[in-house]
Amino acid sequence: MTRQRLSLLTPLALLGLFMGLADLSSAGEHEDYYVQELLTREQHNQVQVPEKPVASTPDRREHPTKKVPKGKAGNGRQTGKTTADAKSGNKKAEKSALKTPNSISEGDGQYNSIKEECPPMGLEAVKIDDFQLHASTTKRYGLGAHRGRLNIQAGLYEDDLYDGAWCAGRDDPLQWFEVDARRLTKFTGVITQGRSSLWSSDWVTSYKVMVSNDSHTWITLKNGSEDLIFTGNREKEIPVRNIFPAPVVGRYIRVNPLSWFQSGSICMRVEILGCPMPDPNNYYHRRNEVITTDDLDFRHHSYKDMRQLMKVVNDMCPNITRIYNIGKSHSGLKLYAIEISDNPGEHEVGEPEFRYSAGSHGNEVLGRELLLLLMQFMCLEYLSGNQRIRHLVEETRIHLLPSINPDGYEKAFKMGSELSGWSLGRWNGDGIDIHHNFPDLNSILWEGEAKKWIPRKMFNHHVPIPQWYLSRNASVAVETRALIAWMEKMPFVLGGNIQGGELVVTFPYDKTRSQGVTREQTPTPDDHVFRWLAFSYASTHRLMTTVNQRVCHTEEFAKEDGTINGASWHTAAGSMNDFSFLHTNCFELSMFVGCDKFPHESELPEEWENNRESLLVFMEQVHRGIKGVVRDLQGRGIANAIVSVEGISHDIRTASDGDYWRLLNPGEYRVRAKAEGYSLMSKKCEVGYEMGATRCDFTIGRTNLSRIKEIMAKFNKQPIRLPVRQLQVRRSRERRLGR
Repeated sequence: MTRQRLSLLTPLALLGLFMGLADLSSAGEHEDYYVQELLTREQHNQVQVPEKPVASTPDRREHPTKKVPKGKAGNGRQTGKTTADAKSGNKKAEKSALKTPNSISEGDGQYNSIKEECPPMGLEAVKIDDFQLHASTTKRYGLGAHRGRLNIQAGLYEDDLYDGAWCAGRDDPLQWFEVDARRLTKFTGVITQGRSSLWSSDWVTSYKVMVSNDSHTWITLKNGSEDLIFTGNREKEIPVRNIFPAPVVGRYIRVNPLSWFQSGSICMRVEILGCPMPDPNNYYHRRNEVITTDDLDFRHHSYKDMRQLMKVVNDMCPNITRIYNIGKSHSGLKLYAIEISDNPGEHEVGEPEFRYSAGSHGNEVLGRELLLLLMQFMCLEYLSGNQRIRHLVEETRIHLLPSINPDGYEKAFKMGSELSGWSLGRWNGDGIDIHHNFPDLNSILWEGEAKKWIPRKMFNHHVPIPQWYLSRNASVAVETRALIAWMEKMPFVLGGNIQGGELVVTFPYDKTRSQGVTREQTPTPDDHVFRWLAFSYASTHRLMTTVNQRVCHTEEFAKEDGTINGASWHTAAGSMNDFSFLHTNCFELSMFVGCDKFPHESELPEEWENNRESLLVFMEQVHRGIKGVVRDLQGRGIANAIVSVEGISHDIRTASDGDYWRLLNPGEYRVRAKAEGYSLMSKKCEVGYEMGATRCDFTIGRTNLSRIKEIMAKFNKQPIRLPVRQLQVRRSRERRLGR
């Protein structure tokens, strides 16, 4: 088959196209790009399609670890390659132009074609904006083309604004979903899902693909003389990927549904695989390109790769790093952490401890990779003499736990970045959501407050874990138990757990105080501190507070400065954040760092640039507030002393050496220190706006009562007059001896 060509644009057509594009530019697009596009159009005025017809039977290659299942033909027609379980994004081979020979049979003949796979264009990652998505018809606004993004989620209550797919206004084979790449692009494949909905079952079972340069003349991908039909989905959640027999080049691409679930409608969520063609004159692309200068290992790491990378960093920086594990996963994988400090393995008096953790949901892998990148970055920058990093390392004991749920990650990793869907790998090997598997201490505290037990019968902090939770029969993940032991052992002051699927920072409480209410503002006594901590991360992130940033799913968090109280988003009992605040001294927040839970490997450099400054700024907040040591009159540190701030009904306790850290916003505070058997001491402590905690030490003496109790304990709690009796016995003996 000869290569098909689009006719050259006539001056009249150029004028009409320019006017049409000018209309788009009035909606916020960039006219300079479209003018440049018109000037270079004639150089690239053809859509490239395979020169030889190829049958659309399934790919005969085998995956290194799994066999590729054969695609089921739809409507009795031959279909393109369907790989619902091939890896995507977790191999170096999947960087933007991997070429692999592939033999495809058709009848008696053999045709060899080049299979080429490009990374996702970014519908899921919101790199493609709403103005680039179009459709033939729409059922309603909330089901418009702008909602046809892979893995987009509908709200619990579906409405006209935020539904979970593009749905056509009519159910017939004339409908289409279109993506404007805004530049010539080499398209290599399509990934589809059905509609995200708790109430509806809608998905497309087969479709055609068309490509164009001008959105008027379209070329349909062919299988010989017939249109190439691709197999779609068999249910609404599992993504299905179809790779084209050969790449096609154009600016626009359309997916044309041909059949759909018989009890449903035409609804799709889509991702397009494509590589932008080189174009040095493309000003629009250059201006929006994000390039990193950090020479780091930007790829997805398996469990073995992660362990090896941690060892490499430890070998590079042995004086400031230490690798250890906090326990094992359900399948026996060790939960590795790396410590970064000038004295690794040792708690230094007066030095706060900080932690980042990631991967409690195994399929939210961006956090895992960000911590591995942070680990490399801090080592390299420390060696190069970066004063900011050196100060952090020398004044802070930093702990990074990249993978809380390695079992879940391995499941998602095997499927790949685009094919793991929304939930595969979220839970641990025992089917437990680790992040929400902690004991519900909120209810215990609130019950004590309601019954006015505080402070007589219970404290407003360090709420004890209930006995039933500690039993072997309790539904507690082994990873959760390991985390609790780690949190109790280390005197953490501040922590962040990195998650994915949204762009927002959440802070406690995560559970609503009113029973039966799913969303309600539920602040902690330290709400002002938590809001500042959340804002410190969100405001330095490249996208979280951008007013024109498109919502990931249903919530416009940018209106709230990229932060939200967890309970006012959705209630969740037993969260890691609430447990950390109520059972330990650590203030913990959750950072949701991207719409895409599992971004393609090619997107990692940009994601690193989005989050690098935020990761560093948030760590530095551990040095905000007051710090000090509570000592006795002999100068010895008093462990487990209570430090309270007037007006804030949440106390903290000293570490084993008597040192403490209390996160506070700038201001003047009345601070008290007390310990069992010691007198209470109170003093004013002032927190300034400059970075660095204010020193606020306490020296407290023993109470008279505690001295009496000590004497009684020395004599096995016998009456205090015991020494008098001993004196009388001694005198009686002396008389008998005639002394």
